[in-house]
Amino acid sequence: MDISSLPVQLSRFTPLVWVMLIGNFFVRASYYMVWPFLAVMLYESYGLSATEVGLLLTGSATLAVFLGFYTGNLADRFGRTRMLYVAVLVGVISFAMLALANALWLFAVAVFLACMPRTLWEAPSKALLTEELANPKDRELALHLLYFLVNVGAALGPLYGLWAGLNGEQFSFIYTAVSYLGLLVALLYFRPRRDGATPATQSAPKFSQWLKILNKDRTFLVVLVATTLVYFVYAQCDTSLVQYLTRADVPELAWLISAVIITNSTVIIVCQFPLLHLMRNWSIEHRLYLGGAILAVSQVMMALNDVHNTWGWIVAMIVLSLSEAIMFSNINVYIDRLAPDNLKASYFGAAGLCSLGYAFAPILGGLVLDLSTGVILFVLTTLTSFVALAFYKIAQLQLKGAPRAVSRCE
Repeated sequence: MDISSLPVQLSRFTPLVWVMLIGNFFVRASYYMVWPFLAVMLYESYGLSATEVGLLLTGSATLAVFLGFYTGNLADRFGRTRMLYVAVLVGVISFAMLALANALWLFAVAVFLACMPRTLWEAPSKALLTEELANPKDRELALHLLYFLVNVGAALGPLYGLWAGLNGEQFSFIYTAVSYLGLLVALLYFRPRRDGATPATQSAPKFSQWLKILNKDRTFLVVLVATTLVYFVYAQCDTSLVQYLTRADVPELAWLISAVIITNSTVIIVCQFPLLHLMRNWSIEHRLYLGGAILAVSQVMMALNDVHNTWGWIVAMIVLSLSEAIMFSNINVYIDRLAPDNLKASYFGAAGLCSLGYAFAPILGGLVLDLSTGVILFVLTTLTSFVALAFYKIAQLQLKGAPRAVSRCE
């Protein structure tokens, strides 16, 4: 991506593209403004144990992942914009319920519903972005910018929440509901001129047919496996690393955890576009190889770092964040290039299954820590990084070999 051409490319963005981008930013910022305090509310207001809180949140997140797999296909069949309307309406209702619920069962139902809007939104919004922009370079920029804004929102949301004093107050969820309502108004105002099904949606297969197509697309399946492994490694640094440091009685633990989180967000925000500019002439595959190699290096650094070496953890997180800045947005671009026009949302929805890497990371990482040590955990994540790289290489070789068994006519 050439930074010098940014003004020209941005001028080609339609109003609907900006709604998708800015909408994702505000929804993600407002989501993280209140969501980190959910576990506190469940404990203080409803007396749930740590296990019960974990089951509720994990179950909700897992259900949302599989729901996104199905609704991506629905968006291709019945229209991406319609699915976006459903997503924002569910967002308004669920977060309003979280703000107003006064019984545990109602609050639990609201938690399940609140996990759905992001899942319902992500696949059709990415598909709509690519549909609105005819130039492949413009689509690539939009997907990179989408990831950038999502990170900015995730970084600023909790800070604004603390600044505004929303430290665990249940009614603060109403701010997220209002954000979704504003997004609905913008979406209605800037909706696509064409109503109903587009030629792409008219040719989209039913879910059972989509599963058969997916089963034939071995290249995409290999990419899904590789990406799931990559997400699993990144998630260890969000969950298992904290457990490892806590068990080791690291001094000033709260400061270290905060420093690691801030470092991660800052490096991604500052370095994403300069890195993309430096790699503007690289293929997507080579960008992923570099990102995966840097990820492996970060895991080696964590395995070798003395648990009480605070700056060692921060430097390792800087290296990991550079990998994340390279890989995450390019994964979206890679999926966009693999997906046929009539199955964009279906492919992005299927890619959501890779989030299972995040879902299972705390369980498997915790098991390794119980049975062994943190050093062994990071040795295993290093090996997992190399396995993911091998799968990306297999996918590239398959693309160069026999034609993929995917077409608009199936």
